[in-house]
Amino acid sequence: MEIPLDVARTLAVVIDEGTFDAAARRLRITPSAVSQRVKALEQQLGRVLVVRSKPVRATEAGAPIVRLARQIALLEHDALAEFGLDEASARPISLALAVNADSLATWFLPALARVGERHPVVFDLHRDDQDFTAGLLESGTVMGAVTSQSTPVAGCLARPLGVMRYEAVATPAFAARWSLAPQRGSHGRSAALAVALADAPLVDFDRRDDLQRAHLSALGVDPDGPPRHYVPASSDFATAVRLGLGWGMLPGLQSAEELAEGRLVRIGGEPIDVPLFWQQWNLRSILLSTVADELAAEARTALSNPVS
Repeated sequence: MEIPLDVARTLAVVIDEGTFDAAARRLRITPSAVSQRVKALEQQLGRVLVVRSKPVRATEAGAPIVRLARQIALLEHDALAEFGLDEASARPISLALAVNADSLATWFLPALARVGERHPVVFDLHRDDQDFTAGLLESGTVMGAVTSQSTPVAGCLARPLGVMRYEAVATPAFAARWSLAPQRGSHGRSAALAVALADAPLVDFDRRDDLQRAHLSALGVDPDGPPRHYVPASSDFATAVRLGLGWGMLPGLQSAEELAEGRLVRIGGEPIDVPLFWQQWNLRSILLSTVADELAAEARTALSNPVS
């Protein structure tokens, strides 16, 4: 049995665009033609390949077809580029990548900008927590991901990037108001600090953010007890802490300048180190290798305590 490549590509476009109508506009065919192609492939394979929701999403059976289409497109692009054909520069390829919010807000984009200067590529970035980005690789949604998972996803390669270190910080005024005495040169436990943190408002990224919870638990504080703000964007999260809405765990890339100038203070407790890894499809792709090399180079400068 052979999978028609044009039909596989159609399915990938449907998933990318989210609706059959949007896929039809991109492919310059009718929505009926798009639907017929997908139905024909489903009948050929005897499986439902898409969940016809808004947005459309691939089923477990459809994910390998989407991954196949994207792999072929990437290899085709590399081949055209090696031959120096005009099509490679006239038709930029879209690379779908996953990245956690704090990396995206700090060190990730400069690496992609350097890749874009040398290759005809556009990036389709998917933002998610570093504990969940590997799942986007497994589903075929993305070709590469910054993740906290060191074990390679099936069919992928993994390489260490470094460690993003988070510290609990607040404004001096907030720390004084809630009796969160700044800790100088020490992050040891403090009964007084634990009592204060039980009532002090904190900032969470979203309801899956466990950094503040882990910090509280390490100090013996009920992680569900304190009132919390939810600010689901990395730069806005940092801004909320800087404005004194609450305390939060910020990476050094977002807090070093304010700490040095006294606009933020450390409120105690041990820092939390989050190792980061780059995982990508196991393909001999010049473009994917370039992305990986540029990300590793940027991570060596931006991240601390390289992991192995």
